[in-house]
Amino acid sequence: MAGSSPARYGEGGGMDEWQRLASDVRERLTAASSGERTVFAAGVAERLMRRHESLPPEQRSPFTLGLRPLLDAVWEAALGDTAAFAAVKRGMGEYLLSDYFHNDGQDGPDDADEPAATAVLHATASHLYGCADFAVWAGMRAVDAVAQHVEYLADLADLADLTEGPGSPAPAPLGDPEKAPLEELRRQLLDLDLIAARSDQLRYASCGLPVAATARLQTELRDPLSRQD
Repeated sequence: MAGSSPARYGEGGGMDEWQRLASDVRERLTAASSGERTVFAAGVAERLMRRHESLPPEQRSPFTLGLRPLLDAVWEAALGDTAAFAAVKRGMGEYLLSDYFHNDGQDGPDDADEPAATAVLHATASHLYGCADFAVWAGMRAVDAVAQHVEYLADLADLADLTEGPGSPAPAPLGDPEKAPLEELRRQLLDLDLIAARSDQLRYASCGLPVAATARLQTELRDPLSRQD
């Protein structure tokens, strides 16, 4: 995460704090340009995708992993490479024409409901359609997913205690599943600060940027927005 947490983002907890932070994120995204929103959604999707890619092989979803090229194309397009637009629209089209896009409810495949997959699709829609809701929805999937991930790590720690027995190394701190969503929202606000500092370029990035500018934005934005910390 870029920078240190400003005091205005608070250190408290509880439902009131959650609602305030979530409202701040939504308001910031609504006021941002479509280019800024796509970069935000891509950053959220990248963090979720990297977390999914780090899972044991048997827990990874082939559908989610198959969206990696689409996510890379969204990044390239959002940061000023107009040649990536064809891959973005093709990737969305393939999803819309697939069995994963359906109205069968629980009777249909649920692969596209996996957090990283959903966030990638929201980031793609954000770039194609420019609507603020897609970026907001991507951010909220990350809020939901972070608490689930903390609980998943806690289950792994419990399993390690049972299998390794006393005397095994103590697990690393796992975080609080109730506080983790608040930390995710604060992270999103800091990410929006970083993105806003490049708003002049991102506002017109979909029309294309010089190669050097795109490369610089990859370093200044994609790298820090992708970090898990």
